[in-house]
Amino acid sequence: MERVDTAYPGRWWHTLPDGRVQCDLCPRDCKLHEGQRGLCFVRKMEQGRMVLTTYGRSSGFCVDPVEKKPLNHFYPGTSILSFGTAGCNLACKFCQNWDISKSREMDRLQDQASPQAIADAAIRLGCKSVAFTYNDPVIFAEYAMDIADACHDKGVQAVAVTAGYIHAEPRREFYAKMDAANVDLKGFTDEFYYRICGGKLQPVLDTLEYLVKETRVWTEITTLLIPGKNDSDEELKAECKWLRAHLGPDVPVHFTAFHPDWKMMDVPRTPAATLTRAREIAQLAGLNYVYTGNVHDEAGGSTYCPSCEKRVVARDWYQINSYELTDTGACKSCGTQIPGRFQKFGKPFGPRRIPVRLEHA
Repeated sequence: MERVDTAYPGRWWHTLPDGRVQCDLCPRDCKLHEGQRGLCFVRKMEQGRMVLTTYGRSSGFCVDPVEKKPLNHFYPGTSILSFGTAGCNLACKFCQNWDISKSREMDRLQDQASPQAIADAAIRLGCKSVAFTYNDPVIFAEYAMDIADACHDKGVQAVAVTAGYIHAEPRREFYAKMDAANVDLKGFTDEFYYRICGGKLQPVLDTLEYLVKETRVWTEITTLLIPGKNDSDEELKAECKWLRAHLGPDVPVHFTAFHPDWKMMDVPRTPAATLTRAREIAQLAGLNYVYTGNVHDEAGGSTYCPSCEKRVVARDWYQINSYELTDTGACKSCGTQIPGRFQKFGKPFGPRRIPVRLEHA
């Protein structure tokens, strides 16, 4: 396995009058002294410049169903090579991957992998796409963009699973390399973002509008519903009304179930009824493709044609049980085009998750 230099020259920063450097990647605007790292932990001032300390290193690889990202309208039934690095630029108290995103130990980064090696592995493993996930690809944008280029050279798609917390200039460059994104809209109040995630809501809304209105990136949205924190009818109605008004009716939205983790072990799991209620609120607000996730719920996991109301993709969790779309994604009953990215549907990959080590893949 070829070695990759991990202290990679970072982009999107400038020098301050006092000699520090300011990171211009995300709204945190971290200002760093020599040797200091940003909140994300992976961007560092070294010898007067910004470096990315995780370039070429991964916290592990898995082959997943694309529906796990979750993406329901992006080549359904295909497999996706998923990987992440370490660190994160938000501080969500409910983080489900906290051992990676909050890592302060570089020994979490077990696999060395050049962009070319990852693209080659995707081909070898039969994956339609590569997903940057587990922790937020925004913080390793230089690495993710190089991987996307290598993937595109091989005909492999690039997918960002992200919180969308990024400034406008790097956002433009980053998403120019991406084919699809699932954006975590973590809640719909500034208070939730500030108190629970250590961030702000507006930059995420700006990212969503940018993606849907100004790019060709296929975009889906996930909101993890946490009992008593972001699951009130009032907040859900406000979110869905905003989505309908600003993004239109056809952006798929996933309401997923929380399980106790990290610093929120005292909060109960999300009842299935909460997800069903959220889905109903979204449908009443005029959203056409609303899903429930992290639960067995075939009604909430399936795709329906908004014209004839036939079920065109029946799903139970990540399992596709029936598929009634043409190769181009049109409803076989009435011909209505379902928005998304589609191809000839073969045998679905299924719900399994396969960990792989790249050097042995």
